[in-house]
Amino acid sequence: MPDTTYHYQVMRRALDIIDRDDGALLSLDELANEMQMSPSHFQRVFSQWVGVSPKRYQQYLTLGHAKALLQDRFTVLETSNITGLSGTSRLHDLFVKWEAMSPGDYARRGEGLTIRYGWFDSPFGRALAMGTEKGLCGLAFAAETGEASTMADMQSRWPKAEYREDKGFLEQWVAATFGQQGQTALHLLGAPFQIKVWEALLSIPTGQVTTYSEIANAVGSPKAVRAVGTAVGRNPVSWLIPCHRAMRKSGGLGGYHWGLPVKRAMLAYEAARAEA
Repeated sequence: MPDTTYHYQVMRRALDIIDRDDGALLSLDELANEMQMSPSHFQRVFSQWVGVSPKRYQQYLTLGHAKALLQDRFTVLETSNITGLSGTSRLHDLFVKWEAMSPGDYARRGEGLTIRYGWFDSPFGRALAMGTEKGLCGLAFAAETGEASTMADMQSRWPKAEYREDKGFLEQWVAATFGQQGQTALHLLGAPFQIKVWEALLSIPTGQVTTYSEIANAVGSPKAVRAVGTAVGRNPVSWLIPCHRAMRKSGGLGGYHWGLPVKRAMLAYEAARAEA
């Protein structure tokens, strides 16, 4: 697999340059010069990472792209096929099976639960994966928050669990998640309302977005938009449960627990690969 973490760091630096210039479209030579890289190397890194040219990718990274997504690729969750989690409805040729922890088990805050964890390279920087014998229960990104803070954040969700570093235990699920093939399993550790929101997120097709209010309607709580936003932000399995596809009704990105640059990168990555 290419050095995807390195590729993300290159993209992240380019994003800062694009933002600095108010979204002005830079030529390949201009952007490569800002990055202190040769045009050919910069082009190659981007092509390996996302499959499109830097010029095309810049268009996906601009802040205005969020509003365009909401206008052109908005999905109404009530009409989404809840079971359509494979094939053309997802970025990956990936089947996701999931099981939720019972409310009683969740209330015990992980007591008696063994959670294995490991650090992996991903298209969005260093990723922390966590899992139980039933599947992945956590996937977090440290590019903006740092590894120590990311680990502390995830462990605080289930403070009474026992944590064991065991990268090998998780490798197959992580490979399926980022390798665009295979099968992965999820073990959702959350309160009942949170799990309903996360299930709704799973039904958003790749390359499309929805709003927090639409999610609230889909889970039967149309007035609970703020609670939905909180549940989206507490999604423990980012990327695989696509909380990055939830946006404000205005077209603004809204928040993202692991940093807005990561959210923008995910949306751009999906849009670019969907059209490549």
